[in-house]
Amino acid sequence: MLRRQDLPLLQNRTDVFCLDLEAPFGRLGCVVMASGLGRRFGGNKLLAALDGKPLVQYALDVTAGIFARRVVVTRHPEVAELCRAQGVETVLHSQPGRNDTVRLGLEALAGSSLAGCLFCPGDQPLLSRETVISLALCGACAPGSIWRAAWQGKPGAPVLFPAWAFGELMQLPQGQGGGAVIRRYPHRVGLVPAGRAEELADVDRPRDLETLEALLTI
Repeated sequence: MLRRQDLPLLQNRTDVFCLDLEAPFGRLGCVVMASGLGRRFGGNKLLAALDGKPLVQYALDVTAGIFARRVVVTRHPEVAELCRAQGVETVLHSQPGRNDTVRLGLEALAGSSLAGCLFCPGDQPLLSRETVISLALCGACAPGSIWRAAWQGKPGAPVLFPAWAFGELMQLPQGQGGGAVIRRYPHRVGLVPAGRAEELADVDRPRDLETLEALLTI
């Protein structure tokens, strides 16, 4: 029988996937990225309704109860109000870049002794809880890798970064996201298959919302 103190040694091996049943997700954080201005959508898409729920609510539902700490980073007061009403920690800001959203999220989670952090888009409403759980399990059991959701080998989001990447994520070039770190370490990226392609589809334009609405009725 394995002892809890043996887990760090096993987690450093590439041929072992070891799960702590008492804490299967370890200590992971989650940043819900909800700062998009919605220029192509023509307004705040995060509050646009899909099957009776605002888009951002799907991200809240799919990440609930998995992470040791979770924070929503947004430029929109209405989104912040919706999240805070549900007891979800929120950072409301007015910074311009995607790098700012990443930095502010990590700053809000600082001091939590996290082994990694999932960055979850706020506009992928068909993302499944199973995919999020799979990413979290990989992040907890193989914390040396960057884990990305993927469909048929094509990587997408969400992305789970291990703690060793936090320093570089905090210093991203202006306007860039975590892809800048991923490009530096392609050999450290693992892919987690999603259940279907539509899980990785985001909403950029009104017609994207209409397409996803149609899928929900199938």
